[in-house]
Amino acid sequence: MSEEYHRVSYAVWEITLKCNLACSHCGSRAGQARHQELSTAEALDLVQQLAEVGIKEVTLIGGEAFLRSDWLEIAQAITQAGMICGMTTGGYGISLEMARRMKDAGIKMVSVSTDGLEATHDRLRGRKGSWKSGLKTMGYLKEVGIPFGCNTQINRLSAPEFPQIYEHIRDAGARAWQIQLTVPMGNAADNADILLQPYELLDLYPMLARITQRASSEGVKVRAGNNIGYYGSYERLFRGGGDEWVFWQGCGAGLSTLGLEADGAIKGCPSLPTAAYTGGNIRERSLREIIEQTEELRFNLHAGSPEGTKHLWGFCKTCKFAELCRGGCSWTAHVFFDRRGNNPYCHHRALEQAKRGIRERVYPKRQAQGLPFDNGEFEIVEEPVNAPWPENDPLHFTADRIQWLESLTSNQ
Repeated sequence: MSEEYHRVSYAVWEITLKCNLACSHCGSRAGQARHQELSTAEALDLVQQLAEVGIKEVTLIGGEAFLRSDWLEIAQAITQAGMICGMTTGGYGISLEMARRMKDAGIKMVSVSTDGLEATHDRLRGRKGSWKSGLKTMGYLKEVGIPFGCNTQINRLSAPEFPQIYEHIRDAGARAWQIQLTVPMGNAADNADILLQPYELLDLYPMLARITQRASSEGVKVRAGNNIGYYGSYERLFRGGGDEWVFWQGCGAGLSTLGLEADGAIKGCPSLPTAAYTGGNIRERSLREIIEQTEELRFNLHAGSPEGTKHLWGFCKTCKFAELCRGGCSWTAHVFFDRRGNNPYCHHRALEQAKRGIRERVYPKRQAQGLPFDNGEFEIVEEPVNAPWPENDPLHFTADRIQWLESLTSNQ
């Protein structure tokens, strides 16, 4: 009997695409429910299939997961099947009573999206009052005893506010903080002006490192998303809290993670573009078959062999970390260039290019179609570090735009 299906242990399940926010950086373009989302019976059957293939933890997402009427029934089934059930939410519309029902259903942890201070968060999330509602949600979770963290996308709007965002979520009681770079998928592909430029990472990462160190000393665990870092000065700090043996070791799509869409589509990672990376649909094939047999969920099985680097191109093909890194986050590379294997959001790369007197900049070449989890295509240019920055770019991020607090500046 094949053991390959045991390689996946963590699943992120979009149970509906319906959402009560309208985020300008939403990769799935959430808002309306998908056509023919899984029925309750199909969802509960999928819960059993997840348990059978060895999934240990499931995070429910949307859209907004609680807008699906049977979401707590699904959560309870996940718990009863012996898996840990978590949830990621925009936090808009959760009441104290709902938080109590979440606790009763067995939801073990919740991540509340927090993408800036009040004005920035409400702007990015497309709804006035969403920041205040998120803060209330954190209070309700704390009251009923559900541990919670926050997740924040890093872009040109949120990056200057990061020191203050940290103090906000710390004071609210967050135990963990997941951070990741906004990339051009879905709505974010239509708002490229908010995306950090690769060269701007050189000003971003020293700030993130200082905040991460302070957070660690104050009991908040910073969790680096899959497109953070890569062999720069702070890689071990971001990914392992300073442990010298914890660092990026390549894309885990289909190896340790699984992504499920509300209509039954299965991907190796929840963030990957639907069109290019869907292995199958559970209405047509079993979950085990999809994991074991489809190339879309097996493309990382070649890690460690010459096959594992064949997809690399551009800078990543020449990098000394190529065999270990395998081009960084597949999602990030693909949504920039419509194929994986060359990741512009790399700290090591930005540092190496700067040593050569080069900075990299990306700009849209082809627009996305307007579908959930879609992408367009960007062009990347190399230019001298000291070249004038393009005009009409008011969001250009530099270190002097960071809104430091005294408590963090004293930690230099």
